[in-house]
Amino acid sequence: MIRLSVPLRQALSRLSLPVLIAAAFGTMLLGKADALLAERARMALADALVPIWAVLQEPVGALRQAARDAAELPVLRSENTRLREENERLRRWQAAALALEAENALLRRQLAFIPDAAAAYTTARVVADGGGTYARAVLLSAGPNHALRKGQVALDERGLAGRVTEVGTRSARVVLATDMNSRIPVVLEGSRARAMMVGTNGDRPRLQYWPAGTLPQEGDRVVTSAEANAFPAGLPVGLVRAGASGGWEVELFARLDRLDVLRLFDYGLSGILPPEAVARPEPRPRR
Repeated sequence: MIRLSVPLRQALSRLSLPVLIAAAFGTMLLGKADALLAERARMALADALVPIWAVLQEPVGALRQAARDAAELPVLRSENTRLREENERLRRWQAAALALEAENALLRRQLAFIPDAAAAYTTARVVADGGGTYARAVLLSAGPNHALRKGQVALDERGLAGRVTEVGTRSARVVLATDMNSRIPVVLEGSRARAMMVGTNGDRPRLQYWPAGTLPQEGDRVVTSAEANAFPAGLPVGLVRAGASGGWEVELFARLDRLDVLRLFDYGLSGILPPEAVARPEPRPRR
């Protein structure tokens, strides 16, 4: 065992902080100088850490679920009563929906309606939150032979969650709809007015740029718009809510605080990608 003298140890302790600060500034300057190199370095590190995070996620997820189950036990009785009443209402709506479905199918046959082809999707597990360039993002474990690419749309079982912005060999990063870099064109179903949903790094994105003379209404359903070739039309996003500061916000359908699995849909769209992906497109293999 090598023993260092007291003056040498004191000198090393004084130098450690300046060296770390210099390394941090050097890393920041390198990221600004070459965004593509920085992105590749981040995804290479993510690829190396994803297997470890995937293993650690199992016991952590089990403990988290057990805590949730214990906290929800007192309200199960009232929830069951409410669900019974809701089931009765749903049975009545089911009869009306089946009649409308039959009528809709008849009208489509008469109009020779051709439905759009179903989009292909890949399911991936969330293994980590945050990190990288974005404040609100998740890291996915995608496996070695995945077919993910930038621009794919991420949804949970309720609605739109975000969009793929970085892809590695075994992982991918999804920027969530609440991140301040997120810009999603949307439509307010009540008035059919178009607007832009902008992330705030908070729980609710805000609405901007709706047409003059048309105000959002509390409770209006918000869906995606096909503007800018970034998202398909009609994906469920959320409901319009009045913000505390007087503006209009969107209460998302997706449970971004409880993301475990995401479905990544490939609609063949490439609009509104990150600036480095447009300025420096990924090299394609030669044929």
